[in-house]
Amino acid sequence: MTESTLAKLFGTNGIRGKFGEDFTLDFVSDVCLSLASFFNKGPILVGYDGRESSPIIAKIVCSSINSVGIDCHITGLVPTPCLEYATKNLSYAGGIMITASHNPSEYNGIKPVFHDGVEISRKDELLVEDIFFKKNWISNNKFGHTKKEERAIETYINDIVSKVDPEKIRSQKFKVVLDLGNGAQAVTAPKLCQKLGCEIVTLNEEIDGTFPGRGPEPLPENLQDLSDKVMESKADFGVAFDGDGDRTIFCDNNGNILSGDKSALLLSKYILEKNPKSKIVTCLNSASTIEKIAEKNSSTVIRTKVGSVEVSREMALTNAIIGFEENGGFMYGLHNYVRDGAMTTALMLDLLANSTLNLSDEVATLPKTFTKKDKVQCTKEESSKIIDTLKKTNYRVDETDGVKIIFNESNWVMVRQSGTEPIIRIYAESDSQEKLDDLLTEYKEKIKSILCR
Repeated sequence: MTESTLAKLFGTNGIRGKFGEDFTLDFVSDVCLSLASFFNKGPILVGYDGRESSPIIAKIVCSSINSVGIDCHITGLVPTPCLEYATKNLSYAGGIMITASHNPSEYNGIKPVFHDGVEISRKDELLVEDIFFKKNWISNNKFGHTKKEERAIETYINDIVSKVDPEKIRSQKFKVVLDLGNGAQAVTAPKLCQKLGCEIVTLNEEIDGTFPGRGPEPLPENLQDLSDKVMESKADFGVAFDGDGDRTIFCDNNGNILSGDKSALLLSKYILEKNPKSKIVTCLNSASTIEKIAEKNSSTVIRTKVGSVEVSREMALTNAIIGFEENGGFMYGLHNYVRDGAMTTALMLDLLANSTLNLSDEVATLPKTFTKKDKVQCTKEESSKIIDTLKKTNYRVDETDGVKIIFNESNWVMVRQSGTEPIIRIYAESDSQEKLDDLLTEYKEKIKSILCR
């Protein structure tokens, strides 16, 4: 990668690229020298997901940081939220997670974590980029060392258990289907659920960096096996994780796959009823229903640009109790201000343990909302052209992140360039399924028409 071809290092969520192409070992070394110079002290905690290239990259990360006199401790294979929790609570100067999250298997990436356990801010990303492009690296006539960090998984699971009512959950003897997606939550989610007294049924439990089961991203179209297994085993619910284990998509007891928005609204309602007068942070592309739920509980909603970094950093700044994204990323501030698949699963168990309803009936108590998203392949330049064209409208427009065209409170469409892939994303909300489908179709056709000009 060069400055001219890349323009910037960071996307919406860390630094990613195709391993061996634009994400080479030389590039990784330069990035880590820049991060070592940014942190300027150690030890730095390093963890990685189950991708085939991750252990190779981990060696380069540690040796590069050691070369400028800073110590590294390595967790081995862990979910991203486990690395983030350990960075904060085991007193590290910073953390580096090697992951490309939900990207295809040929990708990998680096996600830097500040000493507070949250991904570094956009402002700090610019500092790292400045160091990288100027090669303004620190030097040291001594070498650092690398050793194993053995405490990360146990302390992570124990803290999650402490944030719910374990005895009440155990008394319910829940049956849960875990679709581990051949990813990193395979080392933590089963242990957590067993510790909470659940009977577990697993799918795609073998860690495999090629993600042969259903791919690294849990999407409704690839979760039919989860739905079938929930019904077949008569489970209380199912949950699917993404590749690095920070996002969850739930399946109710009737086999219905819940959108990330829907499960987030349900958990938010539960948490706010116990913690009124709280703050919730979510992105501009999340359902408007959260404002109604917050209002009922004398709470405040803060909207941000799309991206977990935006939500996490705003949570930390405002001491918010809840943060979420529409893609299944849920953040519980009493644990850590980051997306966490295992913590979210424990919260769902806690909700059901304190309810007389099953999950499908709980979902039915939510205000009706209809949301959907789609995407179109295009370059960054084409994305800019699309957004510039769409914002020329007589409807109310929000240009905070791409363009959000607002027809009324519960009917809108939002179009933005992806920060991780060469695509443009389309999000929509409406007050009926028919209107929603029409809205999404209309704007997808508009985008294709603009691309053909």
